[in-house]
Amino acid sequence: MAVYARLVYSNLESFLLPCFPVVRDVLGAQRWAELVKNFLRTHGSASPFFRQIPDEFIQFLQAPHAIPETYPPFLLELAHYEWVELLLSISNRAPDWEAIAPGGSLLLDRPALNPVLANLSYRWPVHRVRPQVGVEPAETYLLLFRDQSGDVQFTEINAYTSRLISLLESGEHSGQAALQIVAAESRHPMPEVVIEAGLDAMYELQTLGVLLGVVLAPNSHSVATPHVNS
Repeated sequence: MAVYARLVYSNLESFLLPCFPVVRDVLGAQRWAELVKNFLRTHGSASPFFRQIPDEFIQFLQAPHAIPETYPPFLLELAHYEWVELLLSISNRAPDWEAIAPGGSLLLDRPALNPVLANLSYRWPVHRVRPQVGVEPAETYLLLFRDQSGDVQFTEINAYTSRLISLLESGEHSGQAALQIVAAESRHPMPEVVIEAGLDAMYELQTLGVLLGVVLAPNSHSVATPHVNS
């Protein structure tokens, strides 16, 4: 029975380690093993598929008292960050280049977002967590996206840019309309400053590959060509 127990644990761990390498390194071998064994012992998985084990692990970590109080307080957010990176890396979504004009106006038209994108906010700077390196709580906004080489990248943004991206994700706003909403919500005494900074941020995001161009109007006869990041 001990042999079978080790085989079950090793099999389960083999599906978790590729997704949560930093979590494992931060916890160390012993605490990581305790967490995985507790997951195996107490969590009732809703899916029978091995590839969804990391999804189930995230659900387990969100349960009350799943993470011991002696473990790092940022552990759940770190695990979520690593899990989202995995989801983006295996996503089968792709840009619809027939509906995108790479050279349009980000201000006057509706910006087209990379379809493999996650707009995240955390209480901890999870992208800076490393073994034996202390971090302090800090409101953190991150964009994760898959580039044209198939690699998942991230960029740190501020609250204004995070709000801008969430507005653009709806597909209902031109760049200018979204920026005006952000400026109004910010209650900045000089809203034009917010709009100008937001436009600069959109140009930078287009360079990175977060924004791919603008959405073509229905029945448009423009021909969109594949966008190549600089």
